[in-house]
Amino acid sequence: MSEGADSARPGGPGGAGTAGEAPREALRRVYRDTFWAALVAVVLSAFLAPWRVTAGLALGGALALFNQHWLRTSVEAVFEGAGAARPPKMRAARYVLRYAVVAALVLLAYQTGVVSLVATLAGMCAVVAGLLAEGFRQFYIAIVRREET
Repeated sequence: MSEGADSARPGGPGGAGTAGEAPREALRRVYRDTFWAALVAVVLSAFLAPWRVTAGLALGGALALFNQHWLRTSVEAVFEGAGAARPPKMRAARYVLRYAVVAALVLLAYQTGVVSLVATLAGMCAVVAGLLAEGFRQFYIAIVRREET
């Protein structure tokens, strides 16, 4: 009676396996889906929109992937150093530094007139499509693998 929704999922290759595998696989899928969402947006805009919009979507998609990777590695570094006697200042600073790097790249590209600012921000939202895809995937799995009562 105290079993959860994931209790019927077997371990090993077909199931969740160890506790650390499922979140890593989910992060990998979100990253992959973000890539595909950005790529589809860039390909469609190449045929339908001006070149500045396409360049903005490409830059925004690349920054979304870069930001997602940098966020994951920064947070992992902060938590790895959490048990140390002295907190690692540079590892925590990387977490905030990524905002400055992304903002500087967007500002530079916009000031030079290479990209559309709105398209760049839309490209950076590709991560939302990746998260939605993972949410729908998890919702589907929860419905399909539910236990009959």
